[in-house]
Order: sequence, then C-alpha cells, then structure tokens
Amino acid sequence: MTAIQAFIAANQAVIGLVILGLMLTAFVTERVPATVVAITGACTFLALGILDSASLFGVFSNHAPITIAAMFVLSGALIRTGTLEAAANFVVARARKHPRLATAELMVGVFVASAFMNNTPIVIVMIPIIARLAAATGFSVKKLLIPLSFFAIMGGTTTLIGTSTNLLVDGVASEQGLARFGIFEITVYGLVAAAAGTAALLLLGRWLLPEGEPDELFHSGEDAAFLTELYVPEDSEAVGRTIKSLAALRQVSVIAIKRDAEMIRGEVGEEAIAAGDRLVVRAGLQELLTLRNSRRFQAGLAIVGDAAPDSEAVVEATVAPSHPSLGRRLAEIPFLNRLPVRILGVNRHNHLPGPDLPNSRIRPADRLLVTGSEEAIRRMYENPHLIGVGQTRAQAFRRGKAPIAALALAAVVTLSALDLVGIGVAAILAVGIILVTRCIDTEEAWRSIDGNVLVLIFAMLAVGVALDRAGSVQLIISGISPWLGGMSPLILLFTIYVVSSILTEVVTNNAVAVIMTPLVIALGVDLGIDPRPLVIAVMFAASASFATPIGYQTNTMVYAAGNYRFLDFVKVGVPMNLIVGLATCIALSVLY
Repeated sequence: MTAIQAFIAANQAVIGLVILGLMLTAFVTERVPATVVAITGACTFLALGILDSASLFGVFSNHAPITIAAMFVLSGALIRTGTLEAAANFVVARARKHPRLATAELMVGVFVASAFMNNTPIVIVMIPIIARLAAATGFSVKKLLIPLSFFAIMGGTTTLIGTSTNLLVDGVASEQGLARFGIFEITVYGLVAAAAGTAALLLLGRWLLPEGEPDELFHSGEDAAFLTELYVPEDSEAVGRTIKSLAALRQVSVIAIKRDAEMIRGEVGEEAIAAGDRLVVRAGLQELLTLRNSRRFQAGLAIVGDAAPDSEAVVEATVAPSHPSLGRRLAEIPFLNRLPVRILGVNRHNHLPGPDLPNSRIRPADRLLVTGSEEAIRRMYENPHLIGVGQTRAQAFRRGKAPIAALALAAVVTLSALDLVGIGVAAILAVGIILVTRCIDTEEAWRSIDGNVLVLIFAMLAVGVALDRAGSVQLIISGISPWLGGMSPLILLFTIYVVSSILTEVVTNNAVAVIMTPLVIALGVDLGIDPRPLVIAVMFAASASFATPIGYQTNTMVYAAGNYRFLDFVKVGVPMNLIVGLATCIALSVLY
C-alpha cells in the first residue's frame, strides 16, 4: 500500500492528466451523462488521495454556483409573472404591419433579456412565439429559430450574469487570485462580438440558414391555442369598458361578442362590454388559466350543477376516436350534461374550433381543459372515451407581481454595478423578496433551478482543485509556454479562444470553463502578461457556441423544435464561431 501511495505521489501530475483525458473522452462519446462523468472524475481523485476531504468540501464555498442557482430562480419569477411573454406578444401583434421591423425588435429583445437572465428559459418561452411570428410574417420558422438561439447566446456574453458560464469563470478566477469581474466589465467585448455575429447572420444567413415552411415547427401542448368563452357578470369591473382598454385581454384574441341572440364579429376592440356578454376568445393555455383567475370574467362553459370557474382541480383530456359523441356539439356530450364540471376551453391541432364554445363540434383528438370538483374529475378518469386525462402542468401568470420581479432583477444589476454588495448577496436578497411577495411559489422556485448544472459545476470545481494540487496544470503550462511565448497578443488570444471553442462544441461548456480558466491564468503568469484578457477569451469561447446543436443548451432546444439536421448548425455555426471569436479577440487585443 505504501509503495502504491509513493508511486501516486511521485507521478500525480501525470495521473491527473490521464484522468482528465479519460474524462474528456467520456464527455465527447456521451455514453453516460456529463454529470456522472464529472462526479466519477472527482471521486477518482478523492480515492487516489490527490484530493483530500478539506479541499473537496472547500469547493462548496465558491460563490458562483449559489449565484447561478439564485439567478435561475429570478429567471423563473420573470417567466411566472408573464413579463417576457407580454413583451414578446406586443412585438408579434405588430408583425403583420412591419414584419422585418418586428422580427428585428424580437431578436433585440431576446438579446437584451439574455444579458440579465438565464437564456435557457427565455428560449423555451420564445419558441412558440417565434412560431406565431413566422405565421404572421410568412418567414420560414427555420430561418428564425437558429438566430433566436444565437441572439440568446450573444446576449448572455454581454454581462457577468448573462450565463452561468460567465459566473463560473469569475468564481474560479477569483479563487486563483484574480480580482472579481464587474457585472458590466465584459459588456464592451460582448457588444463587439454581437455586432460581428449580427453582421454575419445578415450577410450569410440568406444562403446558410435552411429553408422551410412558416408553420414547420414541433408544437408543445402549452403553446397551443384554445377556444374559450368569458362571461361578464353584472358586477364585473369590465362593464362599460371597451375590449381594447382592458389589460386582461391584451394578450388574447377576442373573436366575437355574444350579446342576447346577436353575434358581433370583426373588429371588436372599440366595442363597449355589457353585463351578460359572452366573449369568444382565442388564448394560449397559460393565458386561459390567467383569465380563469380574473374577477372580471367567468371562463368556460358549465351546464350541470355549480361548477365554479375557480375550482381547484384543472385537468386536460383528449377525445378518443371511439367517442360516441363525435360530430355533436360540445354542449351535448354526455359527461358535460351529467357532471358538475366546467369546460374551460377546447384545442384542435392546427385549427381553431368554432363558431363558439358550446357549438363546437367534437372531433377525435380534440383537447379539453376541464375544471371541477375532485369527485367529478375522478369520474372523468374512469371515462373510457377520454384518454390522457391528467392535471395540467401549465400555470396562470401572476401579472400583478410582474413589477416586483422586474425590480428585484434590476436591484441585483444596480447593486452589483455600483459595487455596493457582491452579486451573490444581491441575488440571494432578490430571491428572498420574490418568495416573500409570492412572485413564484417555493416549489416552482426550486424546480426552476437546474440541478444537473449545479452538480456538474461542483464536481468540476473539485476536479479543478485536484488538477492544481496534483501539479497537472503546471505540467501543461511548462509544456506549452515555449510554443506560445513568441506569439503576438492577438494570435495568443485567438489560439486560446479556438481551443476553448472546440472543446465547448464537444464537451459541456461549464466543464471547459473550469478546466481552461486556471490553465490560462497560469499561462499568463508564466509568460509575464496580464491573464485577465485570456480569462475573458475563455469566458466568451465557453459560452459562444454556435457550430453544433449539442454545444449549448439553447441550440439543443431549437434543434428539436425546428426539426433541423445536424449539418444545418454546422453550415452557419462554424463561420459564426470564427467571426465572433476573431472580433472578440481583436477587441480584447486593442482595448487591453
């Protein structure tokens, strides 16, 4: 045993490189999840004695993962309050009159939002909105989704809080003795990179982005349009007001107004609402659930019993092809006539039922949104002609809390920019505020945190510490310093950028950040140059991943949603990587 320990101690730098090489191979082959690879690597160093328990538990004192978790929660609060959705809907509403301008505004909005909140939930929210934009403008959705991901990526590189990778690099660098980065310290380089990337997309996108139909998109259940009706009670605050003036109706489409025996259609925005009116509305699932909670209206249709529109249980059910009431009006189907339930809305793939909710004729695969008592819902589960009955995962927006969520994020940015408190402290305080004010429930807040990302970060931090303790980092530096010492600053920056970028395309970006950051800091010290621009180059290269759909999580999401081929990303992404990388390195070389 003593001989083995002596061998490890004498050769631990080389052993560390061997373990790192095996980890990189496992990352590339993707036989097991990246998190498992990182944990296995950390455990290997621990078992060999290269990493001791004090160093292992010391990684949990790093502020970066906690800050990242807090920013996930803040992003979740902005999504939950409908802040991003409302802004995007405003742009889409203008798309028919000004299609190119609306598209540009949407991409700029994504860019700005990604600078201050995690870009992954932004892209999740924006995918169905891009589909609506494509339908409104006639543009191919395939020509919009890849730019959506790219603008989200470029936006994330403009501030320290834009991506988890930026925060992680800052955390690792500070532990290596570098001064912490300011929240806007990298902004000028991010803007230069974004300008170059935007120019590349405008010049090359016409030929390199794939063609497709405007509506060629995989639709998730939550972005589908439902037909519903809103009843206006006598004591409603909406009575006497025009449809256009009601904020609650700005995110939906009012198709018609049913008043007594009359159906008012066409442009109804200036129509004054009267007590007893029923508004025929087209709404997304979350918007429908938001309207359900409104005190101004009663959403949906109920025939039997007291099925209140705000009953706790809300389920979705799909009409089976064997349903005996196919072709009949919704108001005539048996379960609605027997159970005290309320039909909140009906959805049909690629088509809106009509002319109104009770007179919609049932077809196979129609999707119903239903609320009612627990007993009534239980009986729906037993109905053999309804399939896929289950509680909806979508939730109503809390738009009344939107200003609080926006101000909380603004406070994080302001306090950090003025250096009044550290960004981690500011983010944790903001999380406390949004939880106390119920911008987001605690369960939703914890769900918004990507546990895989945090576990990967902590494990890779442990691996980074182990490589440093083993002397592996210094071994690498001593080997490459003679080759890099004679390079000009621009060539040195671009070399580091390219190596980091290639690794990011095949290995998870957070792992690359942890591996490369201490390397370039040690390289800068060894060459006698300021390592800060080298660290920024790593920061950008580990985030600005365009060439493959697996290099960055937003690329992966639009890859699936847009039904792209792998080569679709390679064709436009490789030039983007080179152009953005070169622009970043030139900016760093000139300004530093």
